[in-house]
Amino acid sequence: MRRLYSEPGVVSAVRKRFGPGVIDAGGAVDRAALAASAFDDPEALRFLEGLLHPRIGSEREAWVTAQRALAPPPPLLVCEVPLLFEARLEDRFDAVLVVTAPDDVRRRRVEARGQDFDGRAAHQVDEARKVAAADMAFVNDGTLDDLDQWVGAVMARFRRGVVNGAG
Repeated sequence: MRRLYSEPGVVSAVRKRFGPGVIDAGGAVDRAALAASAFDDPEALRFLEGLLHPRIGSEREAWVTAQRALAPPPPLLVCEVPLLFEARLEDRFDAVLVVTAPDDVRRRRVEARGQDFDGRAAHQVDEARKVAAADMAFVNDGTLDDLDQWVGAVMARFRRGVVNGAG
């Protein structure tokens, strides 16, 4: 949904709320600059959630509808929702899978992207709660091959009709 940050209505609302310093040279929202402004301000975060979450929900619904209209429809639809629990959207899906990692691994990955781990984590549901609420979870502290193998096994389970941890 990153393209939402280029939509004129979103750009205009963000520019009005945060100023021109969060708009990049191409006229889109500079997500890093916006994050630096928004994560320290609860009102700003609520503003962004109110602006973006309805649009994201509409985009997801339109995508699901379009996929189901295909002939034949795909046997499985997967949506990546980084703030699923924070936005309280988990009940909108048939199954919830969580890919997590220990805090030190997550910190290293977030900081490698030039982002503030503690600032982001302060606004997120605790990883243990996410894992407990999920139908399936994977601790992603290994290689991409490890993750690929887990995804393959999960896909096989879904093809067999096994959605939860049983089977």
